[in-house]
Amino acid sequence: MSSPPKPKDRSIASRLRSFAFAARGILLLLKQEPNARLHLLATLLVITLGLWLDLSTYDWALLSLCIAAVWAAEGFNSAIEALCDHLHPDQHKKIGQVKDLAAGAVLLASVGALAVGLFILGPPLLKQLF
Repeated sequence: MSSPPKPKDRSIASRLRSFAFAARGILLLLKQEPNARLHLLATLLVITLGLWLDLSTYDWALLSLCIAAVWAAEGFNSAIEALCDHLHPDQHKKIGQVKDLAAGAVLLASVGALAVGLFILGPPLLKQLF
């Protein structure tokens, strides 16, 4: 007979630990994934341009959603790749397809974010420059 499941720890300390684990994951992403460092550079560039151009709240909301989507996609992609590599270290056709699908999702999110960024930042940037 198995013992009953332990109640979940819902303390503030437990919640803070979960944020620490998440922060560690973000640091791992930046440390281990070269594309994440490119995303960081793009994020900083967009934020800098947005501040310089004094964007509206609505524009910031759209850009924030795009930035978050790209970062989330990159995080999921990296986690899927790490799990696939751990479970099947040798090359395998199906594992390769899974990894390609995850990488494709990052590319789709990135292209979408680029389009939104050009729509939002392009006109005021051209106005400032010319």
